[in-house]
Amino acid sequence: MKITKTGVFTIAGRPNVGKSTLANYIAGEKIAIVSHKPQTTRSRISAICQREDAQLVFLDTPGYHKPKNALDSYLDRIVESSVADNMDAVVLMVEPIANVGKQEQALIKMIRGSGSPAVLAINKCDTVNKPELLAVMSAYAEAGDFAEIIPISAKTGEGVEELLTILRGYAAEGPQLFPDDMVTDQPDRQIVAEIVREKLLYCLEHEIPHGTAVEVERFSERDDGIIDLEVTIYCEKASHKSIIIGRGGSMLKRIGELARKDVERYMGTKVYFKSWVKVKENWRDQDAMLRNFGYHE
Repeated sequence: MKITKTGVFTIAGRPNVGKSTLANYIAGEKIAIVSHKPQTTRSRISAICQREDAQLVFLDTPGYHKPKNALDSYLDRIVESSVADNMDAVVLMVEPIANVGKQEQALIKMIRGSGSPAVLAINKCDTVNKPELLAVMSAYAEAGDFAEIIPISAKTGEGVEELLTILRGYAAEGPQLFPDDMVTDQPDRQIVAEIVREKLLYCLEHEIPHGTAVEVERFSERDDGIIDLEVTIYCEKASHKSIIIGRGGSMLKRIGELARKDVERYMGTKVYFKSWVKVKENWRDQDAMLRNFGYHE
């Protein structure tokens, strides 16, 4: 069917509420990394899908939270600008808890100030019973001016098609923004770097993975289709470097193996993977380093 409408929507919410899981479900493949640790998403990621005559573009944003360093402040500015950018609608994603937290209150105020229609998506509806869910819906109905309130499960897909149908109604007449087979606007190098960072989040505990950044030094394809991938992992302390490398290189090898398998799955070809670890102290508070890693306005 020919695309005659387009809709652009921001997905906003606190850390770990399930925004990236929803983006991946919408795109139909993994375009955003996911972990149980907060502040996993560090950029604005587009998930693209089509429903009948409409192309729907969703902007997955970092979790909105109280900043502790310059990187955190940058992440919050991404959310603020994404909400303020005159979207066709903003999807506020929340936990199934009958209490409107400070982050949610701030986001509701932000959305109201943007003038964009607001749709509430109560995620993880598969983890609570109906009476609890009704209490959550009631609490948010009183707190914000939501055009729709939809219980969903980004993990199982429950309610997601209903959400997409509702948002399709906000799409405006206009040309198609992206080709039919495109599910995200992220370049492959960025997706690959994020896959490596996801494995750092998965393998490492506590604060260490939050102080890491990944830079792709080489991403080239041979004539036979094999990809040579070389990355540098940056951390903030020499002690963190030792932990990332592990005894005899065991941890770095584990991270590399997990990352290589996911990159091969994503690229559909064999990958030769090499990695190094370097220390850049307090890089999260250095504007020059943030720009170097792509964290700039």
